[in-house]
Amino acid sequence: MGVKIAVLAGYFLLVLVVGFLARTRWSASPETYFLADRKFGTLVLLATMAATNFSAFTVFGTSGAGYRDGYAFFPIMGFGTGFMALSFWLLGRKIWRAGRESGSVTPPELIRHIYKSQPLSTLFCVVMIVFTIPYLALQPMAAGYALEELIGLPYFGGAAIITGIICLYTIRGGLRAVAWTDLFQGVLMLVLLLASLLLVTGYHGGFLAAHQKALAAEPGLFSRPGPRGFYTPAIWFSFMMLWFFCDPMFPQLFQRFFSAKSERTIGRMMLFYPLICTVVFFMPIAIGVLGHLSFPDLAGKEADRILPMMITLVSGDAMAALVMACGLAALMSTMDSQLLTLSSLFTRDILPLASRRTEHPPYLGRLFVILLALCGLGLAYLQPDTILNIATQTFTGLTVLFPTVFFGLYLKKVHARAAMASILAGEGALVAATLGYLPTFGFLPVVPVLAITIAVYAGLHLALEAKTRGFAWTADVASAPWVRIAALFALFLLSMDLWAWGKTGPVKAGLPLWIGYFVALSAVQTWLMAGLIRPRKEAMAETGKKERLTGKAA
Repeated sequence: MGVKIAVLAGYFLLVLVVGFLARTRWSASPETYFLADRKFGTLVLLATMAATNFSAFTVFGTSGAGYRDGYAFFPIMGFGTGFMALSFWLLGRKIWRAGRESGSVTPPELIRHIYKSQPLSTLFCVVMIVFTIPYLALQPMAAGYALEELIGLPYFGGAAIITGIICLYTIRGGLRAVAWTDLFQGVLMLVLLLASLLLVTGYHGGFLAAHQKALAAEPGLFSRPGPRGFYTPAIWFSFMMLWFFCDPMFPQLFQRFFSAKSERTIGRMMLFYPLICTVVFFMPIAIGVLGHLSFPDLAGKEADRILPMMITLVSGDAMAALVMACGLAALMSTMDSQLLTLSSLFTRDILPLASRRTEHPPYLGRLFVILLALCGLGLAYLQPDTILNIATQTFTGLTVLFPTVFFGLYLKKVHARAAMASILAGEGALVAATLGYLPTFGFLPVVPVLAITIAVYAGLHLALEAKTRGFAWTADVASAPWVRIAALFALFLLSMDLWAWGKTGPVKAGLPLWIGYFVALSAVQTWLMAGLIRPRKEAMAETGKKERLTGKAA
């Protein structure tokens, strides 16, 4: 026990050192504290974007889903989350450009700039806060599970300790500290997830032998719709769609686009993202699948503990503590970003409405970090549901914001009334679906909710533009490489591989071949996305050449 505590203490100390080395001044401007002066290059931006998105859900929720539903969950996360990288091109570069022009620090500020509407900006902000705080609570929940399993610490005590450590370096360092700790913790998470998988498979005789045992014991773990029959084609489609429309609306990811050094930085980040998702999500899902060999009777929320249970079983104290640090790295790198972004929303979007002042002392942003951390900790104390179910509900609420952002960036003329009506209709539809009043036709609620949201926005926009051409798009739409974009969405349709449904084999190296099919789809996606940024690079090079010639002529 002493070894485990010493290893974890050393890890926490390293995180605090990294965070404090990247500190910002107490008097730093909001742009410095919340956006690190908009100077992130590709490596740091990719690391903080990925680590921010790979939360407690990635390690504990995903391994729990792998235990419950087998490899059916892998394409949804590996390909589905990786496909979201296309939104970096569709939304991210335009968000970066508009953010620079307007000086926006928070997503609602950008919405206010685009739509010229304070009520819409406030509504947008409230939705982000309401649906991010429950997701914030997942992080201390998972920390409590991990430390309870590893060193016997009471659940809430572990949750409180992790929350306190995150607050320390987030308060002191702002986004710069968050990003550098994200880079450190992201690399650590990748290495230790790999070590975890090697330990678990080695315990059962190697990768091939372990999977052969699992296949013989639970063949449903290797096919769709999974042993519970949960992943029907409709549910499959729902999750694939959920990640694409929701993930860019996470306030902590949305705000990351503002912090990029250039559009090219965002493009390069986009190319690496599918590969990272494929590698990272496979490992905890595989551990969840193989967990059946040692713990065959877990149910419900118990399955979210499968990774710490397996590592405690198969490794010594030091290694068990190191591998648990992997899960802690994932949740800490998300929670710090959520706290920082939510603090910026309260400081710059909510507080000015109450005080009628636009400028506030710098320390208020840090104070809100503490208050929000306590809110998340309070929700974690209640342990309301499984990590996956909580995440799915909160993600759907954020998805409702997508049409407002997309149409706002791409339409020449926008109407705040259309955006507000779509958000209110979408959230109302989510409430109706949750209470059972809105039929979902076998899909997750996100499908009918998003359909209603888009229909309300488009319908009201057309009504308000009845005397004009209706949808008038920005000039860059005509020059966009729509053939490649269409090919990318064709890949999305190919991910609905119904011809392989209900089949386990053929199996190679212990895995069904349909897993390799999705890895190939991600590789093709990367190749197609490379073509999206190439014309932009050529245009930028040509512009630079003209500027040099003009300078010489002058």
